[in-house]
Amino acid sequence: MPPRAIWSGNISFGLVNAPVKMYSAVKERDLHFTMVHREDGGRIGYQKVCKAEDKPVPNEEISRAYVLSDEEMVLVEDEDLAAAEGDDLRQLRILDFVPREQIDPIYIEKTYYLGPGDGGDRVYALLATALSSSGLAGVVRYVTHSKEHLGVLRVREDGVITLERMYFADEVRDSEGIIPDKAMGEVDPAELEMATKLIGSYSGDFDISRYEDRYRERLMAIIEAKRSGETLAPVAEAPQEAGPDLLAALRASLEAAA
Repeated sequence: MPPRAIWSGNISFGLVNAPVKMYSAVKERDLHFTMVHREDGGRIGYQKVCKAEDKPVPNEEISRAYVLSDEEMVLVEDEDLAAAEGDDLRQLRILDFVPREQIDPIYIEKTYYLGPGDGGDRVYALLATALSSSGLAGVVRYVTHSKEHLGVLRVREDGVITLERMYFADEVRDSEGIIPDKAMGEVDPAELEMATKLIGSYSGDFDISRYEDRYRERLMAIIEAKRSGETLAPVAEAPQEAGPDLLAALRASLEAAA
């Protein structure tokens, strides 16, 4: 069964429009829990209550509002949101083409696949090939879910164009003050040499399949055990011991990795 598109529109650059469909590129495997009454297993429900009247409010009487102050707010209707979208609705407008390596990963929020839209196979293939051969990424602007987003288009090795949703510059906090000045002091040459060797002993090609969600696996094992009536004792936390000096720790780590 083919994947279901979650959005459709056009990639526009210059006078060219490439019809595309957007697909989720990831399937998060988090465990989801529900709140229940411990005594009888009844599920916990939540009501939307008007704080002014202290009574439940039906959905048809609920509207969104933008709060200006404690005394003033403005109701925002669906047509207001539509007006704010302007002519960017259903458009991924390419603003610039930039070297991919210049984009700091901290700005990347989420990734989507883009496939050709109806009748767009030829122009999709042209854009993907040109983008791949140039070695550049396309910075785009688009609107979804009542919000303008920044994104970057790149081409994977399999030829699929991806859209990586990005944070705007003012959404990423400044790192000033995170690292104390003393932490960036002079590095001991002997420690640096051993640290470099230790890094080299762990280096290799990246293979995402080597890394698994061990916490999820352990939690599922506990859930299955409880389902069968077993009781698993929590693993005792290892006592914290004073570590050796840095050089000794590096030397021991190198010996363990050998």
